[in-house]
Amino acid sequence: MRLPQAAMMAVIAASAASAFQTHISRPHVVGSSTTSLNAFHLKEGETRNMFEGPAPLVKERDACGVGFIANTQSGDEFGTHKVLSQGLHALDCMEHRGACGGDGISGDGAGIMTQIPWKLFADYRSDGCPQPGVGQVFLPQEEERRNEVKEVIEKVCEANELEFLGWREVPVDPSTLGPQAREVVPSMWQMFVKAPARLEDDEETRDAFERTLYLVRRRIAVELKALDLLKKEDGSEEVYFASFSSQTIVYKGMVQGCVLSQFYKDLENEDYTTKFVIYHRRFSTNTNPKWPLAQPMRVVGHNGEINTLIGNVNWVRAREKSKTLPEEALGDLVGKENTDNIVMMCNTQDVPNLLEPLVDLGRSDSANLDAVFELMTKSRHRAPCALMGLVPTAYENEPALADNPEIVDFYKFHGGLLEAWDGPALLVFSDGKSIGASLDRNGLRPARYSITQDGTVYMMSETGVVDLDEAQIVQKGRLGPGQMINVDLATGEFKDNIAIKSEIASRHPYGEWIANARKDVQKMSFAEERIYDDSTTTFAQGSFGWGLEDIGMQIQDMAGSAKETTYSMGDDAPIAVLSTRPHTPYNYFKQRFAQVTNPPIDPLREGVVMSVAMTLGKKESIYKVSEKGARLIHLESPVLNSNEMERIASYAEEENGGFAQGTISTRYSLSDGPDGMKAAIDAICDKAAEDVRNGVEVLILSDKADDQSVLDETTYIPPLVAVGAVHHRLIAEGLRMDTGIVVETGSAWSTHHFACLVGYGANAVHPYLALETVKQWHGNSRTQKMMEAGKLETTTVDEAQQNYRKAVENGLLKILSKMGISLLSSYQGAQIFEAMGLGSEVVDTSFKGTTSRIGGVGLSDIASETAMMRPEDDSSKLINYGYYKPVPKLGEYHANSADLAKLLHTAIGLDKKVSAATNRDEAENDGVKPKSVADYEIFKKSLETAPLANIRDLLDFESDRESIPLDEVEPAAEIMKRFCTGAMSLGALSREAHETLAIAVNRVGGKSNSGEGGEDIIRGQDLTDVDEKGRSPTFPHLAGLKNGDSANSFVHQVASGRFGVTPQFLTTAKQLEIKMAQGAKPGEGGQLPGPKVSEYIAGLRASKQGVTLISPPPHHDIYSIEDLAQLVHDLHAVNEKAGVSVKLVSSIGIGTVACGVAKAQADVIQISGGDGGTGASPLSSIKHAGMPWEMGLSEAHSALLNNGLRDRVTLRVDGGIRTGRDLAIAAMMGAEEFGFGTIAMIAEGCVMARVCHLNTCPVGVTSQKEQLRKKFPGTPEHVVNFFEFVAEEIRELMAHLGYSKFEDLIGRADLLKEDEDQLARIAKTKGVSLSGFFSSIPESKGDRAFLRATPAEGGGLKDDVVHVNGFSSDLDREMCDHPDVKAAIENNDGETAVSFNIKNTDRSTCAMLAGDIARKYGNKGLEGNLNINMFGSAGQSFGAFTLPGMKVRLTGEANDYVGKGMHGGEIVVLPEADAGFVAADSSIVGNACLYGATGGDFHANGRAGERFCVRNSGAYAVCEGTGDHCCEYMTGGVVVSLGTVGRNVGAGMTGGIGYFYDENGGFEERVNGEIVKYQRVVTAAGEIQLRNIVERHFEKTGSEKAEAILDNWEEEVGKFWQVYPPSEASSAVVAETIVGEAVKVSAVAPSEDLCYLPIGAGMNPDQTTRCAD
Repeated sequence: MRLPQAAMMAVIAASAASAFQTHISRPHVVGSSTTSLNAFHLKEGETRNMFEGPAPLVKERDACGVGFIANTQSGDEFGTHKVLSQGLHALDCMEHRGACGGDGISGDGAGIMTQIPWKLFADYRSDGCPQPGVGQVFLPQEEERRNEVKEVIEKVCEANELEFLGWREVPVDPSTLGPQAREVVPSMWQMFVKAPARLEDDEETRDAFERTLYLVRRRIAVELKALDLLKKEDGSEEVYFASFSSQTIVYKGMVQGCVLSQFYKDLENEDYTTKFVIYHRRFSTNTNPKWPLAQPMRVVGHNGEINTLIGNVNWVRAREKSKTLPEEALGDLVGKENTDNIVMMCNTQDVPNLLEPLVDLGRSDSANLDAVFELMTKSRHRAPCALMGLVPTAYENEPALADNPEIVDFYKFHGGLLEAWDGPALLVFSDGKSIGASLDRNGLRPARYSITQDGTVYMMSETGVVDLDEAQIVQKGRLGPGQMINVDLATGEFKDNIAIKSEIASRHPYGEWIANARKDVQKMSFAEERIYDDSTTTFAQGSFGWGLEDIGMQIQDMAGSAKETTYSMGDDAPIAVLSTRPHTPYNYFKQRFAQVTNPPIDPLREGVVMSVAMTLGKKESIYKVSEKGARLIHLESPVLNSNEMERIASYAEEENGGFAQGTISTRYSLSDGPDGMKAAIDAICDKAAEDVRNGVEVLILSDKADDQSVLDETTYIPPLVAVGAVHHRLIAEGLRMDTGIVVETGSAWSTHHFACLVGYGANAVHPYLALETVKQWHGNSRTQKMMEAGKLETTTVDEAQQNYRKAVENGLLKILSKMGISLLSSYQGAQIFEAMGLGSEVVDTSFKGTTSRIGGVGLSDIASETAMMRPEDDSSKLINYGYYKPVPKLGEYHANSADLAKLLHTAIGLDKKVSAATNRDEAENDGVKPKSVADYEIFKKSLETAPLANIRDLLDFESDRESIPLDEVEPAAEIMKRFCTGAMSLGALSREAHETLAIAVNRVGGKSNSGEGGEDIIRGQDLTDVDEKGRSPTFPHLAGLKNGDSANSFVHQVASGRFGVTPQFLTTAKQLEIKMAQGAKPGEGGQLPGPKVSEYIAGLRASKQGVTLISPPPHHDIYSIEDLAQLVHDLHAVNEKAGVSVKLVSSIGIGTVACGVAKAQADVIQISGGDGGTGASPLSSIKHAGMPWEMGLSEAHSALLNNGLRDRVTLRVDGGIRTGRDLAIAAMMGAEEFGFGTIAMIAEGCVMARVCHLNTCPVGVTSQKEQLRKKFPGTPEHVVNFFEFVAEEIRELMAHLGYSKFEDLIGRADLLKEDEDQLARIAKTKGVSLSGFFSSIPESKGDRAFLRATPAEGGGLKDDVVHVNGFSSDLDREMCDHPDVKAAIENNDGETAVSFNIKNTDRSTCAMLAGDIARKYGNKGLEGNLNINMFGSAGQSFGAFTLPGMKVRLTGEANDYVGKGMHGGEIVVLPEADAGFVAADSSIVGNACLYGATGGDFHANGRAGERFCVRNSGAYAVCEGTGDHCCEYMTGGVVVSLGTVGRNVGAGMTGGIGYFYDENGGFEERVNGEIVKYQRVVTAAGEIQLRNIVERHFEKTGSEKAEAILDNWEEEVGKFWQVYPPSEASSAVVAETIVGEAVKVSAVAPSEDLCYLPIGAGMNPDQTTRCAD
């Protein structure tokens, strides 16, 4: 609760004269010596826990380039050396998709898998054993230890009838390795074994021999571990089998791709022949990668990240626990039948004293996926079948599968058995029998392939990695989302997606099994009758933790409009464990989200790949397929109503399926007190285990009370605690797979609640009280009046409940998507949360495996909080807790409040009544009053004495030296250079607010940030026209200006929407920021409500006025670490002088992500807290996603230091920073720069009305309404005053601490300690401890080198150093330095033509040239024409940021992101004239082409990949077919596709026109009709536009497809569909309008007159030629 101002005055009256005094804790001082106390002494029994958690999450993540080559026709039975050589060349050409360790030389990993080179191993073969088993083993370097290991291996082999044929030391050259790799390189050996005599008749399939080798390998690991020989205590010297097979072998290591064959001399030996090769180059976020983590793994080469890994591993373990077999069953690892039984049973995998564990969260995600995939291939699954089950396609409503119901049935069957391993993935695989590749259901990895005349199949992450003669290529293609290709290594047969999947799916009658055994629960109508009267309902709501806001905000929005509540201004309330108010356990959990190493996905526009369907019942073995696997109850929705509960109950009857059911009450007697909860949990767990043992397949955990009397006498175990405890108990007892859990609860109403329940084990939820509340709300007279007045849509009770369920389902999809997960069934049990404030007792009971790094409440505390929620007996209405909106006096504390704003305004001299709308012009100094130190002290004290809210409130300072005089401390001006503003966009903010902030920060020498809305080019020039009143004609809406002021933001942001991103925007920046996530809603896109999209804002963003703008989640060109590296490369190319910043949000694992970002050549890493945010955002995202910056910053700083990367980057932090104290703590945790967001807005007049999303800001800070903008009271001086106060506060603090230079505080966590007095303020913080986490920050007092740039970059100030692109920009540099090009730019007229050869390692080609032109002439000032001709295979981002006057022609092919950010000019891509393939059927450019284009003409004589023209706002583009999601988020321009398209066309399209040639029908089912409409080309204007674009395409490319269409135009034009959004419905090309209206047919031409033609007029030959040219 906040003190009133009068009382506050009394508090500080005695100290007003000595402002900025701060309490400092000091160690004991004796004489002149000090005894320094180390910060955060670990308490007894604690361990350092900052990096605790699953290794793939907190220690190392990776991405890569991958591919395969297969040729079964050339050479003899053992293949050719050429295949290997080509594979090694391809590996070398993907070097840019990998990275190096901390020494800059040791690669993160590279490797190959091939057929075993039998010619090379001739000495180990014989007539009696022509193809022995071959093990490729990493052994210890130490000879004595190595010999002990060898002895164990030989003994295990002999014990299992494998005759040992000998060891071969692999010839290697360690001198080729980098220092890090050489230090830990294993001793490389191969071992050879003969098949057991019992398996002599197995020669044809070799399956039994392969199973024995597989099982023996796992047995060897157990024996070595028992003798402490598997690895040393520190994890080094690990014995690792890269492969052990009679068919395949793996050579891999911690090397760069080009070094692999130099290190392994075998690979240069001509006797090394093979029919196939899989190659892989790795990019790790760690600088100390390990040899075993290099890929390929044993069967898979994986490019991607498994987002569901924790859940997948949990469910594999749950299966393994089910029913135990006697150990004797695993005694025979040789017999065919016995080994077959072993690999087909889940429970045989969980005998750790006999077989190495199958899965382990200490391994990488790729290694775990490989392990399960390998086991499935050793059972009766063929490799393609196993991968179809593990990584399923989005089969529901997929038009491409309409003729293949057997494939759909396969996926339905396996979806019930197996949780998808979900995440962005390109998987290349081989089990020795076939080789193939498959893409994840979202298609978020590039995968191209070519087939040549000799039958060779080339599959690669990037085209062009192998030099191929296009005349020899017969087919070019790409893998689309969820697609697969396969090559039979015996016959050489190539099978495309449908062929291989149909073959696999036809092996069993899956459809028949489903029809016979599966029960489906479709959505049913909702009951309308009430279960309680109003008073009982209110009492129940109160006891379950409901507040008035939950009904007035959440239920009203969810039931009224089927949407989650939207809110603004971030989360400034205390974290649950520091709150004095009672919180449900849900509030102690923060949702995790994807950033950098894997992408979030888009539930709004790409929901076609997502599903919330779930199952109930007993699940069979995933390794053995039978009809029993289909016997499940399938739920269309996880949110159940009472009618659906009755339907499920009916399936208990024997004749209706016989799914036995049981209900367990989670209520217990109130008289048992807080300690009664533990006993109650034990009781329900015991009962659950007993019921499932007795055959219960549907287990219902219910807290439902029959009536008021039960509510009066009992309390309940919170459902999240209950379901987690039961789930983990059933896993431990091997029973979890035998039942499904339904949670029937009154304590679930928010989407976050449902996500938590499912994430910790629930299969479904019956939210009986939420549905009762909807009925109560609907019947309320106020609700009915709002419906009658049209303020709410009129609904029935049933429709309101349907709306509520829809809102929950959509909210769940959003929560899944932000982690990059598509299926709720994969999210179940995945525990994708971090706990914040839960103690070990709670975690061990209900949330095993969840990270909780600061400790917190116990079970009795939760029981007490639950009891605190109970209403008073006479209470007739709910409490308003004020968790969302501040409630004066009684509600939850909010750090940012109207009171706080008043205090700060008084201190900085701001009067909100003074504005352009009142008397500003007459007021002295524009109404800016003198700033007041005393009033700033009041402001500061109000925060210091406020309730606890943040982790930093539990910290205090502890100096290691004496104080110094203030005048010895560096001046405030130096400190303020470290100040930045948060990335608040123009659009979210008004022009007045945005420009005022920029000017103020520029005045103090800090860094302002444009946010994601672009910026007016008028802001690029310093002001020189300011009069004596501080007014400028350039900015007439601003006050308090000075000549020399600049409104140009220092940092220009590039976000997923690419709004306002033009070459000039990029080149006028001093720093470019990539927005990976935002604090208010990490893992989601941005949104700007339509009313805020004014004409001015729409112009900047190249969009439509009044149309809501939604920017997609960041996944289009930043869906992995190597793709982020590509965008960093693009930005470094277009503006070499600007550093690149990457904005992240605090979350567990951010440390390893930050390391990856540093290795990706970013210059700055921004860590934002999860509590930030200004504009519109879903309420559940504001409250429940993202961690405090104190944790994220500390983890990032520590990980970067530990990995030797800290000197490569500057660390910036923001999120709720308000005072100098906050800033000092952030510095000590590692920050070098500091962002001010909400508090900076308050400093220019914000009054915390919290209506930013409604466009009704009363002081014009966040409104685009003219009349409200005039009320804006702020000036740059107000903001400068605030910054000066903060800087002086820091100076006072530094003086007390004894430090004269601010940089000497950075990273000095030893100057911080826990504040025991603060910890004691709240009873439930008794279990909180910060020492385990913060003691993990490395000591940096003695080594301050990280504050300077690397020695290789001169060692100066990091702010003065910008990383420079390497060899991949050499072609760009050559182009820019070409004398003809330089002359053309200088002369700015005429025609110039130049030619260059290009290869896939030439990336961002043309971006540097575009940057040079934009710096000199802006976006449109180049008068001449630069004709640039390229020949070859272009690397990523070819033609990025091209400008008018640039005409780029590529003969060959290109990879992803062609024309990224294209602003003008022309790009033409066409195949070579003698190409042997049909251009119109072949892929010629990759994914996300023309992403964010704002102009220009584009022509591709071939097919494009996924997401063609995503966020296009001005380009006119033609291709000959595309993948999924064409025209997604498009706001302008024209797209023409002359071939077939994938699904989801026009999703999120709010501007522009699309034309789609539909030769064979089927287009209509591929359109996303949520926004767009489609029709045939019905207007003359439309036909003119289309025909001229197609004619130009033919003229530019010679397209045979275009020619055929034009030759028969009258008939063919009828096969085109025109797609348009509402904003284009009245345009000339869509609807017949007045004759004479202009029609645009090109984005570029010599003059606009030639681009526009009158309706009804055809183009004459001269016009055609001129427009085309």
